[in-house]
Amino acid sequence: MIWGRLGIGAGIISCYMLSALLLYVHIPFCHRICPYCSFYKHTPGATPIGGFLEALAREARQRIPAGGSAARTLYLGGGTPSMLSPGHLRNLFTGLRAVVDFEALEEVTLEANPATFDAAKARLFRELGVTRVSLGIQSFDDQVLATLGREHTAAQARESVAILRRADIPAVNIDLMFSIPGQSKASWQDTLEQALALGPEHISAYNLSYEEDTAFFESLRRGEMRDDEDYNAEFFHLADNLLTQAGFEHYETSNYARPGQRSSHNCGYWRGEDYLGLGPSAVSTMDHIRSKNVADTSSYIAQIQALGHALADAESLDPEARRLERIALGLRTSEGISQDLLTADALSRAKHLAEAGLLQFAGDRLLLIHHGRALVDPIAAELV
Repeated sequence: MIWGRLGIGAGIISCYMLSALLLYVHIPFCHRICPYCSFYKHTPGATPIGGFLEALAREARQRIPAGGSAARTLYLGGGTPSMLSPGHLRNLFTGLRAVVDFEALEEVTLEANPATFDAAKARLFRELGVTRVSLGIQSFDDQVLATLGREHTAAQARESVAILRRADIPAVNIDLMFSIPGQSKASWQDTLEQALALGPEHISAYNLSYEEDTAFFESLRRGEMRDDEDYNAEFFHLADNLLTQAGFEHYETSNYARPGQRSSHNCGYWRGEDYLGLGPSAVSTMDHIRSKNVADTSSYIAQIQALGHALADAESLDPEARRLERIALGLRTSEGISQDLLTADALSRAKHLAEAGLLQFAGDRLLLIHHGRALVDPIAAELV
């Protein structure tokens, strides 16, 4: 830990969060652990959910300025926030409303698993102030869902969207995943078409990534699975063609939205806005300081009770680190990056990439185009 160098402690925590715009709340609980997911999560087990929510409310009181007027968006992720009982959901939002001005929020997103809510709970989401539900559907192919270890079926996924519509949730995002072991391009196309038929405002289409400390990563390491960039690109372009032809804006590498329905919260991340994370493992970046909470729910609760915060580590982001991050994140978006972020050598390399048809110069901006959009990570590495 480097608290001493930064001078971060309880007295400074409340001061460096005053410019917070994006608020993220991490709910670590899941009914089951998916073999591909690397986010901090666990089954409830012996963890007292009530005690966790009390700790979360206390952290919010400590770290969010009075009135919560600085918060622009609220995103509840996990884990599976939708698996909380109605009583726990009410307690969660009561704790947040004590310090957050919900009337000032542009967007309140709740991540949900189709198997974890019914009509009554969906109506509760709306009553509590949720304006956007992000559904972790991943696929409409039951075999693919079994490979991913998901607890819902394709039929449940379709019904979950209908339930949210009847509950008058203003916006629905469908999370999908491609390049899954055993998934054919025909299956991927069918999943995309089924998602479009449900009329969501937003679709996220993620390339499966093999992250350390997951069962899928171990299978990849043993040679039981493969990660082929050319194969991944075929799935990427299939999604890009189908979704843009259907009227969706491809505004970030993995994200598509109907006009006016982009994720305000996630756009803030990609623009480099400050964000405050609450809950175990949650990360914050405020006033050029990046910090992270302890990634253990029991330790999180104990530390909140003892200290009023659960910070485990922090670092100061110097101008060069911020520049590199702005390049990596900005290239993912349809707005691209300012040429001023590039060194003379990187600008020269960018011109060669433009000649290859992978990016274009638009005024003072640099944008990835065509096949370049599927190569965002290697191109970013080339330009930093």
